[in-house]
Amino acid sequence: MVIIFKENNSVKLKNILYGFASGVMLAAAVWSLLIPSMEYAEDNGVHPALPSAGGFILGVLFILIFDNLINRLSLTKNNRSSALLISAITLHNIPEGMAVGLSFATAAKQNDPALFASAIALAIGIGIQNFPEGAAVALPLRQMGEKRLKAFFLGSMSGIVEPIFGVLTVIIASFIASYIPWFLSFAAGAMFLAVVKELIPAASENCDKKGSTLGSIGASLGFLIMMVLDISL
Repeated sequence: MVIIFKENNSVKLKNILYGFASGVMLAAAVWSLLIPSMEYAEDNGVHPALPSAGGFILGVLFILIFDNLINRLSLTKNNRSSALLISAITLHNIPEGMAVGLSFATAAKQNDPALFASAIALAIGIGIQNFPEGAAVALPLRQMGEKRLKAFFLGSMSGIVEPIFGVLTVIIASFIASYIPWFLSFAAGAMFLAVVKELIPAASENCDKKGSTLGSIGASLGFLIMMVLDISL
C-alpha cells in the first residue's frame, strides 16, 4: 500500500492516516490481545483479571519508560512518534506469534488433527489481519517524510517477529505456556498508551474542525476493519 500510495503532504490526509492507525491498534489491543489473554488464563485455571490487568499495567509502564528514554535522546517529534509507533506494533506482534506457535505445539503434543486444523486457521487469520497493521505503520511513516522503501521496510520488519517468536515458542512451549496471557496483555497496554499518547493527538493536530472530524472518521474506519477481521478470523 505504501508503494502505490501517492505522496501527499495534506494535513487532512495525515489526520485520516493517523486516525486509521489509531483505530487499527486500539481494535487489535482488545480483540487480538486482551480478550485472548483472558481466554488463555481461563483455560489454565487462572482468574483472567490478574494477567490481563497486571500485564496491561506493565505494558503501560514500559512505554512510559521507553518514551522517557527517547526524549533524552533529543530526537525530533516525528522520529519520536515513529519509534513509539513501530515499537508498539512490534510488541503486539510478538505474543501473536507466540500464540500461533503454542497452538501448533499443543496440536503436535496431543497429536490431534482438529487442533492442527485450528492452529492453521489461527495462523491464516493472524496473517490476514496483519495487512491493516502493516499499513498502520507504513502509511503514517510515509506521511512523516520517510522514503517509500524505508516506510515499507519498517512496516514489514514490525511483523517479522511473529514467525521468529512462533518458532521459539514451539521449542520452549512447555515452559512458556502459562505466561502467554501476561505477554498478550503487556503488548495491549503498550499499544494502548502509544495510541493515546501519540497517534490520537496527531490525528487532530494542525487542523480545523473538518480535519479533526476526518481523523475521527479514519479512527472509526480503522477500528471497524480490524474488529471485523479479528472477529471473523
